[in-house]
Amino acid sequence: MSRALLEVNEIESFYDKSQALFGMTFSVQEGEFSTLIGRNGMGKTTTVKSVMGLLRPARGRVLFEGNPLENLAPYRVARYGLGLVPEGRQIFTNLTVRENLVATARSRHSSGKGWTLERIYQLFPSLARRDKNLGSNLSGGEQQMLAIGRALMTNPRLLILDEATEGLAPLVRKEIWDCLTQLKQAGQTVIVIDKNIGPLLRLADTHHIVEKGRVVWSGSSASLRSQPELLKRYVGV
Repeated sequence: MSRALLEVNEIESFYDKSQALFGMTFSVQEGEFSTLIGRNGMGKTTTVKSVMGLLRPARGRVLFEGNPLENLAPYRVARYGLGLVPEGRQIFTNLTVRENLVATARSRHSSGKGWTLERIYQLFPSLARRDKNLGSNLSGGEQQMLAIGRALMTNPRLLILDEATEGLAPLVRKEIWDCLTQLKQAGQTVIVIDKNIGPLLRLADTHHIVEKGRVVWSGSSASLRSQPELLKRYVGV
């Protein structure tokens, strides 16, 4: 098998003296739709922060195409092609929709097939209608669409979504899942954290169950469906 696009190897991360990750290990292949699932407080967001350079692991390796990331600042991690849709969205509320999107724009495609403002507006027509509105004037669902669009405008090799549909109305959640379906069909490499297991089972190639700061199980959607006791034990569904 070829080298994974992302490799997380035995990372241990701390908040001051409190340890949050205890040998976190998993990998993601290029073009794979992968998940980190588990109960709250088990280390999923800490893993994302450790991958993105927002929290420096005390031990272990984070490799992207074999390049070590664990000691890099977040902006240098992003330059390798990692895009993050953070928990809580964290859009620029004092900028317009258009300004939020163009602020992070970066082309990685000489073929011209990358993400552009026009493509984002095709993906999320409601953002096109709100083009000149400030981020603070958007609904929660629109802010999440904007956060996804902003990450896509960096044309990431790997897109990470932390709590992709948390707190959103059912119709908005459906729009987000439709978006993720399109990204999967386009071959985008994705890691998703979300509590809505049903859509993840339909979309994801590989799942990683996180418990107390480590991966305790990895496998396909078919394998996870056949072992409902895993979801009951580790996810609570």
